[in-house]
Amino acid sequence: MDYSLNLLQCLSHRLLLACVLMGFSLPASAQTTGTAGSKSGSPSKRVNRSKTAADILAAERRKQAQSLLITLASEARSFRDQRLRARALARIAEALWEADSEQSRSLFVKSWEAAETADASTSDTLGEASSNARKEVLVLVAKRDRTLAEDFLQKLKAQEETKSKPPSETGLWDLPTALQQRLDLAETLLRAGDVQRALEFADPVLGNVTMSTLDFLTILREKDPVAADSRYTRMLRQTGSNPLTDANTVSLLASYLFTPRMYVVFNREGAADASWMRTTFPPANVTAQLRLLFFQTASAVLLRPLPPPDQDNTTTGVPGKFMVIRRLMPLFEQHAPDPLIDNMRAQYEALNSLVSNRVREAETEWADRGIAPEKTLTEQEQPLLDQVERVNTSDERDAIYFKLALMSLSKDDQNARNYVSKIADSEFRKQAQRWIDWGLAVRAIKKKSVETALELARGIELSHIQRVWILTQSAKLLAAVDRERSLSLLDQAASETRRIESSQERPRALLAIANALSLVEPARVWETLFEVVKAANSAEGFTGEDGSLPLTINSKQQVLSKRFDYIPEFEMKGIFSEIANKDFDRAVQLAHGFQGEAARTNATIAICQSVLKEPRS
Repeated sequence: MDYSLNLLQCLSHRLLLACVLMGFSLPASAQTTGTAGSKSGSPSKRVNRSKTAADILAAERRKQAQSLLITLASEARSFRDQRLRARALARIAEALWEADSEQSRSLFVKSWEAAETADASTSDTLGEASSNARKEVLVLVAKRDRTLAEDFLQKLKAQEETKSKPPSETGLWDLPTALQQRLDLAETLLRAGDVQRALEFADPVLGNVTMSTLDFLTILREKDPVAADSRYTRMLRQTGSNPLTDANTVSLLASYLFTPRMYVVFNREGAADASWMRTTFPPANVTAQLRLLFFQTASAVLLRPLPPPDQDNTTTGVPGKFMVIRRLMPLFEQHAPDPLIDNMRAQYEALNSLVSNRVREAETEWADRGIAPEKTLTEQEQPLLDQVERVNTSDERDAIYFKLALMSLSKDDQNARNYVSKIADSEFRKQAQRWIDWGLAVRAIKKKSVETALELARGIELSHIQRVWILTQSAKLLAAVDRERSLSLLDQAASETRRIESSQERPRALLAIANALSLVEPARVWETLFEVVKAANSAEGFTGEDGSLPLTINSKQQVLSKRFDYIPEFEMKGIFSEIANKDFDRAVQLAHGFQGEAARTNATIAICQSVLKEPRS
């Protein structure tokens, strides 16, 4: 379809509508001129007529959006890619819910069927951990229809129970698959701000003490401290009366109060098995009564008599229990009543006489982590620097220098680059330099340190798309204070984009430029989006959704992979939602220019959702 012809037709229709509206307003204007003091031509009346015309146009856009989504749903039922079919139908159903809940419910069911097929296929080839199409559908269903979401969760549970192997028992880290799906769904709702609905799904599993349930409560506490503390209180009471709980259960429970999002447990040899999240929380500011209840519960579990060795079914054994008490002892001494402190010291000394010298003299790093004052960067570096002098091979030295670089990066210390420069293996050094420079640049952008970020962008090891992101983010930061320089940075980003060889990365880079232009020079956004469509049509498999940058280091000593932070500027949703509010018809035509099913579907849904979410008068 010829775009210019459509644009002329669109303008003609709008001009005709404007003339009609003017025609309706002329008699009122004449009457105002001939009648002194008449209110019919007052400014408020003219504003009301204008609002009515805007409402009519908005209602028409909503009808068009609904019609587009219904047509798209019909197309989606024939998509060969079951995962895309599931996603598309679920998102369409969620968008149409306010207009037609019955049709949306039917689409949700079709979406679930496609997700089951997609997950079955994925689990056969990649394993159960990669099966997440149903999880994506569940999140959208739960926002709209709790009953239907519960039905789907029950299907998950039934499918798990019918597998050849019995359902897994609740462990220290995660719940059985079906229950974990329920909690994951609740956490997604919680992060989106829907606390009440999140609790409706989470409450049936919050009696279990695992890393995942405590993590949920920690996130909940940021949004609703009373709800979180009441559920934690219930957890403590159940733990104290449960004969199957052991020292590791207490260690996990301690995390909620003292080391949120850092979880440390010990095995039967006394070695630590730990997990912690990138974003940590400060210790919880709870009531003295709740803190006392924790120490009473911890004492009730930790002071239990030791079972005979041949009947000890705990996860810790004696060595692990000794290490848990060793870790928690400073907390008892700081916060617990004296009688509990005395009892715990006596138990610690009793276990100290039973464990081996190896356990007794073990490294205390994990026993102290999060409880003892954190070491400075210099204190952490010195043992590794000493180790550099003792190793025998350059490969071992390279591994230590990279570890030092990562340590400095975690502290946002530019010395990380110096450590990388000491790596002897040239290929390993290039990979490490890219990893460190990108990490420092991301931190610089977050801190709005534009000059630091741009200096890092000039590094020779960064990829073109990494430079595009740094340049576009810097341009956005400078838009309000130095528009000319901001535009110059976007021109540099465009030059970097032309150097990108990967067909998948080119449209993502152009999307980042379009997002920045919407803030700096909106008139150029449409032109750039046409380039996005053109680049996407040359990139097989482009969906417009993958907003992340994977990095890999493959050295003689290690293989390290990471997908860096979610980057919305690389996705279509935000920018297509924005242009839909400026020119719906043009945005729709642009979306139809995508040849790939996934890209066209995602762009169309973003446009329609934006229109349907507009407030109504």
